This record gives sequence, C-alpha cells and structure tokens, in this order.
Amino acid sequence: MKKLFATLAVAGFAASMAFATAVRADVPESEDPIIIVQNNWTSQLVLSTVVGKVLEDMGYTVEYAPSDSQLQFKAIAEGDMDFQVEVWEGSMKPAFEKAIKEDGLLDAGTHDAITREEWWVPSYVADKCPGLPDWKALDKCAEIFATPETAPKGRFVGPPADWGKHYAERIDALKMNFKAVNVGQAATLWAELDAAAAKKEPIVLFNWTPNFIEAKYEGMFIDFPDPAKHPECKDNANLCGAPRSGWLKKAAWKGFPEKWPAAWKVIQNVNFSNAQIAAAAKLVDVDGMTTEDAAAKWIADNQDIIAKWKGM
Repeated sequence: MKKLFATLAVAGFAASMAFATAVRADVPESEDPIIIVQNNWTSQLVLSTVVGKVLEDMGYTVEYAPSDSQLQFKAIAEGDMDFQVEVWEGSMKPAFEKAIKEDGLLDAGTHDAITREEWWVPSYVADKCPGLPDWKALDKCAEIFATPETAPKGRFVGPPADWGKHYAERIDALKMNFKAVNVGQAATLWAELDAAAAKKEPIVLFNWTPNFIEAKYEGMFIDFPDPAKHPECKDNANLCGAPRSGWLKKAAWKGFPEKWPAAWKVIQNVNFSNAQIAAAAKLVDVDGMTTEDAAAKWIADNQDIIAKWKGM
C-alpha cells in the first residue's frame, strides 16, 4: 500500500512538473507586451505590480499604463490595455458592466475579498455624535464637521473626482446638511485623517475596505439606506449608500485568452482576500516601501499562493 502511495505521489509530482515545464516552453505565445492598468490608490498599484512580476517570471513582457478608474474599461475592451486587477462594485459597476455588454470586455473572475466603499468616521466621533453609524444621526451632527469653507454645513472629505463617486448628488437627494469637498489624491484623505485624529477633531471622510486604515484606526462606516433593501434606489441610486458586501473583480481584453492562453489561466486564478490586500497596501502606506519593493516582498512572502495561480 505504501508503495502504491509513493508511486502515485511521484506520478503527481511528475505531472505538475511537466505542466510547469510546458508553460515555460510555450510562453510567451506572443512577443507583444501585456499592458496592465494602474489606478491611483495603493493596493491597486502594488497588486497590479505583483501580477506583472509573476507574468514576467513566466517569460512575458509586461508594461503598465495609468488610467482613469471610469474610462479604463472602454480602453481595455478596445485593446489599448489588457488587464485590470481591482474592479470595485461600489464605484465601478456601471462602467464595468456597460463595457461587458456593449464592447466585449471580459469579466476575468471574482476575488474572495468583500468590499465596501462609504462615508466613514473614526470611533471617537461617536462620543460627540450619538446614534452613529446611522446617516440621519450623522446629519443631525453636521455642524460639528463644519469648516470655514463649508459652514454652516458639515464638510465631507470625498475621494478624487475621477473615482466616479458623486457624493454631492447623494447629499442633494437626501437633503443632507453637508458639502462634499473632493481631494486630489488618496494620500490627502489619510493626511486629513491623521491631522484630525491627532487632535480628536470630528471628521467624516471617504474610506473603503480592504484597506490598511482599518489596522491603524478604529472607525465605522456610515449606514445609508441599503440598496439591497430599498427598491426605489434602482430609479435613483443617490437615495442609497454603496453595497455593504460588494464584490471585487478583474477585467481583461477580449483577445487576451487567445493571444496569451497560459497567462490567461494565471490571471483567472489570481485571487486576493481582504487580509492580503490590506497587507499589500500597508507595506507602502505604513511601512514606507516603494510600490516595486512592496510587490517584491509580497511575492516573496506568498510563494504558495503564486504557485496556485500558476497551477503548480
């Protein structure tokens, strides 16, 4: 019996090595570079670089192209870029699904990660604003968030405008006593939060999960009307909040599977959890590493995961 198990184990190992050897022998199927999209937030930058390095290790040429988070899907569908590793339901669903339906964009699979993108306050704010995280309670406390530029209304610190989050429209739809002030880049969100938290000053800002912030500060997402429970939000999405358990997907050019079949198998297998994404962002935003170094470290620390992507 032991001899049989040993024989099967050797056969299995030989088969896996044969697959790996075949992949190395057959790639790259095309000398053209695989162009990976990069967006302007940390986890996406690190994880797109992780995928790029894995593909380069297989023999592919990889290039990176920065893109607007809303316009990218049309560009990918038309073959100007080839792969996007982080497609967020809360902010990208309409543009993503439109490109699938009208332009042939490929849904390259769903990550294990569960996402949420929403207004957020640090926990200490609850002492000054009873009833949180309900949005109506927040609105009653609007004046404590006011600044000279927004008074008498509260200030909501919003994300970069190109992220497609139109919170001024939600404020109008719900008749809230707030004014949305968008920042130019994600780093400014965290600078605003750091400054407010140091003085325990009230602040409400855009945040998301998975994100390194949840390891740095305790806080809570504001509960706006849940779109899953309010049918009227289908006609006016601004009456509701973002999905509370959103998906995170991948997108690819429709010609990818035929042009780079081995790479296509890998990107279909690429799968990140909340903890893995948060850890990748932390390497840059907390530990101060460069995107390149953070990607290299993530790869070094997760060789077993990468082996699964490659089917080894």
